[in-house]
Amino acid sequence: MLRCRGPAGLSRCPPQINRCKESWVHSSPLISTLVGGIVLAFLLGALANRLRISPLVGYLLAGILAGPFTPGFVADLDLATQLAEIGVILLMFGVGLHFSLKDLLSVRAIAIPGALAQIAFATLLGLGLGLLMGWKIGAGLVFGLALSVASTVVLLRALQERRLLDNEKGRIAVGWLIVEDLAMVLTLVLLPAVSGLLISVDDPNSNLVMGGSRSIDILQTVAITLGKVAAFVALMLIVGRRVIPWVLHRIAHMGSRELFRLAVLAIALGVAYGATTLFGVSFALGAFFAGMVLSESELSQRAAEETLPLRDAFAVLFFVSVGMLFDPSILLRDPGPVIATVLIIVIGKSVAAFFIVRLFGYTVGTSLIISASLAQIGEFSFILASLGVSLQVLPPEGRNLILAGAILSILLNPLFFAAIEKWRPLLEAKFERKPEQGAPGIAVIEPEISEPPLRQLPITGLSDHAVLIGYGRVGSIVGEALVAQAKAVLVIEERDEEVKILRERGMEAISGNAAASELIRAANLEGAKWLIVAIPHSFEAGQIIEQARKINPELQIIARAHSDAEVEHLRQHGADCVIMGEREIADAMISYVADTTDRPDALRNPISTGGNPASEATQPLEDQHRSI
Repeated sequence: MLRCRGPAGLSRCPPQINRCKESWVHSSPLISTLVGGIVLAFLLGALANRLRISPLVGYLLAGILAGPFTPGFVADLDLATQLAEIGVILLMFGVGLHFSLKDLLSVRAIAIPGALAQIAFATLLGLGLGLLMGWKIGAGLVFGLALSVASTVVLLRALQERRLLDNEKGRIAVGWLIVEDLAMVLTLVLLPAVSGLLISVDDPNSNLVMGGSRSIDILQTVAITLGKVAAFVALMLIVGRRVIPWVLHRIAHMGSRELFRLAVLAIALGVAYGATTLFGVSFALGAFFAGMVLSESELSQRAAEETLPLRDAFAVLFFVSVGMLFDPSILLRDPGPVIATVLIIVIGKSVAAFFIVRLFGYTVGTSLIISASLAQIGEFSFILASLGVSLQVLPPEGRNLILAGAILSILLNPLFFAAIEKWRPLLEAKFERKPEQGAPGIAVIEPEISEPPLRQLPITGLSDHAVLIGYGRVGSIVGEALVAQAKAVLVIEERDEEVKILRERGMEAISGNAAASELIRAANLEGAKWLIVAIPHSFEAGQIIEQARKINPELQIIARAHSDAEVEHLRQHGADCVIMGEREIADAMISYVADTTDRPDALRNPISTGGNPASEATQPLEDQHRSI
């Protein structure tokens, strides 16, 4: 059936479109939206990656092509937005799985005042732009608030791509995001209550005044909102902290992987929906707390792995849904206001965040990470803009500017990270008198944004040593064994806290992503004997191995893999030995069965899994890898 589609579903085309765009609409809009969005995102994301730009650009362009403002296929925007919300829920749930209450409280001293100060500054900038365009004060305030809050998905994607979620910078950024989330929840609840007041401020004919009864009503609304948020947090920390891990453990003991995966999704989606329905908390915040209370369980890692595929797929749909909202013609109709809006988001917010973080004594590297992460807007901005227009506080052109600012800032965000990579040495020279200055607990070497100059990363004096990449579950075992064998070891680890602990123990360690070429050279691979890549990410491991092989062709490189394809990938990049965990486990089991065939009583003696020496049954296999 041939229909004309507007941005709000099957309806009249919006007036800004000169002619209605005709498209064949599938009888199953959910299927057509999913298929069209994912296929277009894949094609354009792959093209963007091929052109050495962020795949996010491809996803946004896919949304523009699937939107109502360009010819061709038109997806259902309402369905795409709801599917994108699922992506936000799963993404925040995954972040919560890597967080703990202790981590969140550890950054409260900067996250709370920093986020509130940055929101206030961005709101004033938006208000100023609104007044310059002839808007009322109420419209300018709503416009500024919409420009002040960063997108959850974009911020977390940027941190994940740079492997920053598990260190101090990532915790500050996520804590900052949580504060912004709470502030926007409060704003969305209060806006209907104060909308009449905002309209009356600029209306000389209005008889509406801020009476005592109205002040009491607003205070009651604030108290009720804060009470609901507090009740939800208390419920999750007191009840959910015990019930959710218990339920997941019971499901895991049933031995069904399908049920376990379903239980994880039910917890993430159920808690998020319940938080919104019962307590008025956002989906993202509810899912984050669900993941955080589950993070203390030993099943948290498995839960994160089970949700990863869906998390990535639905997160892509978020960018597609944002692209669908964008009308490219606004760039020609209102270029000046669009540019000013983008500058507030990308420059104004970032500069404010940078100096706020610096005022708290953090290093330039940390300040740049936070400022770059916040240099965009997203989902909360759309919700607030739509509510402002519906309450007649914000003019429709304000919503269009917010949408344009959102998509352009998201497109520019990867370029922003590239820009600070270039400016970082200059800013460090200007703002940091000594390399040692910085907040307690933060490593001086911060190569996660880029590769700092070699003068800041002195080459280690070790020789004939082992360079160990990653000090997690596998790397820590390898590292302890090497130290026990009195071998010289240099560890490259992304988590600043772990690096600090290693240094306190007398081990040489560097904080950062080992894929940075200058960081690898600082490890003196020319004089090293072994390179042990213990991280589980095969693509990143391949980059490290390829660079290391070019530096030292004689280097013995050992890596880990989870599949035959990963084994082949790492060997092609230059690894001498690739150990696949599943295969080693199978060999150990076979060896154990073979060794106990003639000794049935040995089966009654289980192998220790608590770090004690292995039993005789596994000794032959262990001997193969004891001496590296």
